[in-house]
Amino acid sequence: MEEKTHLYFVPGLAANIKIFEYIKLPEDLFELHFLEWIIPLSLDESIESYAKRMCEKITHENPVLIGVSFGGVMVQEMSKHLQPKKTVIISSIKSNKELPTRLKIIQKTNAYKLFPTKLVENIEDYEHLFVGDYLKKRAELYKMYLSVRDGNYLQWAIYNVLNWKQDYELDNLIHIHGDKDEIFPIKHINKSIEIENGTHIMILNKAKTISNILEQQLQQITC
Repeated sequence: MEEKTHLYFVPGLAANIKIFEYIKLPEDLFELHFLEWIIPLSLDESIESYAKRMCEKITHENPVLIGVSFGGVMVQEMSKHLQPKKTVIISSIKSNKELPTRLKIIQKTNAYKLFPTKLVENIEDYEHLFVGDYLKKRAELYKMYLSVRDGNYLQWAIYNVLNWKQDYELDNLIHIHGDKDEIFPIKHINKSIEIENGTHIMILNKAKTISNILEQQLQQITC
């Protein structure tokens, strides 16, 4: 019997592993593992140190690493300490050159320090501020999928996505990106498998399309 390929998934910033609940892949070919975020040792912990600690959760040799958004940044950092068969990023960036101008401005002006982490930490206390059906639905999504609310983690993660030092693209990488991504606009992305009408949260509402792409791309490495 052919051994399955082990896939390790890392969610987006502050997100939990529920964001992958709609990803479906053939069980005879792939075994899926989901990694939760850990709390940084301090606000000064390097992303390299953090990635090494995340790698301690990997129990199979030569896995496939798959990350969404900031999770995409993390799996790239993790891949430097492992020998993955492939690294897949979804709704993410391959280097700091793909950061949009507005995020570069936020980084240079330190405006990210003004991000209301308390809102994410205690979103139930601020629910009444979400007016209108769209915002109320967003609030429900946040409550369901953004469960990593530790203030130190949030500050650390926001700093590290904006100040990522990666200035080149890694080899052995697959990039899946939505053409309507509002966080990392497609116009700044170099080479990716584009998903039509895919937004930054397409892991939820385009999961079938993403599953099909993953199966097609990863079957090539199982042959």
